[in-house]
Amino acid sequence: MTQLAESPAELRPPSSSHPLEPLTAMEIEQATGVVKAEPWFTATTRFITVNLQEPEKSTLAQWQPGDPVMRQAIAVCLDRANGRTYEALVDLVTKTIVSYQHLPGVQPSYFGDEFTDAVAAVKADPAWQAAMAKRGITEFALVQIDPWTTGNFLTPGDEGRRMTRALSYLRTSPTDNGYARPIEGVVAFVDMNRGEVLRVEDYGVRPIPPLHGSYFAADNGPQREDIKPLEIHQPEGASFVVDGHEIRWQKWRFRISMHPLDGLVLHTISYNDAGRERSILYRAALAEMVVPYGDPSPAHYWKNAFDGGEYGIGKLVNSLELGCDCLGEIRYFDAPFVSGDGSAYTQKNAICLHEEDFGILWKHFDDRGGTTEVRRSRRLVVSSIHTVGNYEYGFFWYFYQDGTLQLEVKMTGILQTQALMPGEVPGFGVTIAPGLAAPHHQHLFNFRLDFDIEGTANELYELDVEGVDDPAISPHGNAIVQKATKLASESASPRMNDFAKSRSWKVVNPAVTNHIGQPVGYRLVPGATPAMLARPDSQIAKRAAFATKNLWATQYEASERRAAGDYPNMHVGGAGLPEYIAKDRSLDGTDLVVWYTFGTTHVARPEDWPVMPTEYLGFTLKPAGFFDRNPALDVPPSVAACHDEGGA
Repeated sequence: MTQLAESPAELRPPSSSHPLEPLTAMEIEQATGVVKAEPWFTATTRFITVNLQEPEKSTLAQWQPGDPVMRQAIAVCLDRANGRTYEALVDLVTKTIVSYQHLPGVQPSYFGDEFTDAVAAVKADPAWQAAMAKRGITEFALVQIDPWTTGNFLTPGDEGRRMTRALSYLRTSPTDNGYARPIEGVVAFVDMNRGEVLRVEDYGVRPIPPLHGSYFAADNGPQREDIKPLEIHQPEGASFVVDGHEIRWQKWRFRISMHPLDGLVLHTISYNDAGRERSILYRAALAEMVVPYGDPSPAHYWKNAFDGGEYGIGKLVNSLELGCDCLGEIRYFDAPFVSGDGSAYTQKNAICLHEEDFGILWKHFDDRGGTTEVRRSRRLVVSSIHTVGNYEYGFFWYFYQDGTLQLEVKMTGILQTQALMPGEVPGFGVTIAPGLAAPHHQHLFNFRLDFDIEGTANELYELDVEGVDDPAISPHGNAIVQKATKLASESASPRMNDFAKSRSWKVVNPAVTNHIGQPVGYRLVPGATPAMLARPDSQIAKRAAFATKNLWATQYEASERRAAGDYPNMHVGGAGLPEYIAKDRSLDGTDLVVWYTFGTTHVARPEDWPVMPTEYLGFTLKPAGFFDRNPALDVPPSVAACHDEGGA
């Protein structure tokens, strides 16, 4: 196993090689320095995010290597004294403010210091201490406090406040699994700007579950002794080439970055076909995700989390470790972020790049000619792993030699839990240990896929495969047809998957054809595609409307980047995709953006406790007429025995 060295994480000069190079730590601090000089910036103002203002698509299309590189940063700030949110656009070349605006009624995503302050406020609150005392808890050092975002249930007295609801768990040591012992029924309501507990609601004492939930090796022995070492060696090094944040591998070419809300982002994805650079996607990234819980009781009905727009999943990225998170010849990329005070910090090894074997690419044994041809598949992996409270989410993009592109979410971590009364059978969850239940819930992800199939004049089709009932057409009842329905407007685009019809969606460029006259295109092949189970008039369904459909499509607009709107935190709902498609723009030969929702409905098992085995979710983008034939015919055999030309 080898780690390929990356540039030092400390402050370094701004990159000027490409307009999409991520901000450096130095550039972040240059931007915050400019913002701090503004009259509206006060001693109580905190930075939420600072990230690259990506250039307009049309501007980037005209840019050539060697041209000047415009560098701008967008900063989101919150004044905790008055609750005012600001956006400021900073020119990093001239060190000036291009524009700024106050956003009335907006609550940006939370930042780390707020949670620290909330925990301290809860533990110091007399009403919370009294609730603990009712349960026999008088020492608070080992009580774990989890502040949750609250949504917006229009609760009287909470209007205009920046709220969280805090839950409590009892640990017996600093490294104990707190979720094994929830302190049931106590919810503290915290005004985050004021650092003040407004009220504590107590829904009744329940016994604290008796068992611990350790997942450490020392507590789960004896360990298996029959696992032999598995090592990956590439004696000549990896096959990819890295230039800044641009990656070239086999015939693929693309760029990567880490966005504070979107997480891992892919940019300008293209495939070199016989010397011609063919564009496929301009930008692909998480546009939002939501985790709604299904227990209607007072202590739990409000639980839902927008891990992008509320918590900033990009900022919660792990530092990956060789041999643990990644295996092989590894190249790591660091990710700089902004702290609340405007200083930059760097998350080491935030993105992992490596190759891996993936079995057979293609094979055929010709029993008549006596020949065998087989090729092994290799794929390039770009990944990051993010911890949001109790759950881990790994985002893995796979690039294949046959032009296929796949997104896989690897979901693991620890279940949310609740305590049971003796003999109680949970009505909206599953018992996973004595006195301990995990409520039913969903994990729903929306990815924004900005397609540029050989340019920006694209179209979208829904493909269904059906049997033919008409005896005149299918006298033997065996006929199968594929029906293609054009989705020509935004209002027609919200769609649900249908596995019975092998439904998929295809993006094509009608102006470019392959050698048999078909428009070139890519298919979006669904994986697991549940939809929101909450009632349509529920608060969560209104805020996370993107999760009520599996597919949406819009005409490209640079400002439309977030599936639930730019600021879903404490929003009343209706923002994002419902607003975008209400414009009902044409999707006929236009710059097309597809928004795809997938996920899982998680009905827990005892086997998910105390730490959950990884669950795999995602989708695949497969070339469909994009190439004239199998583009992986030129992959050489791995060894001579895999290759037996006819006539030999």
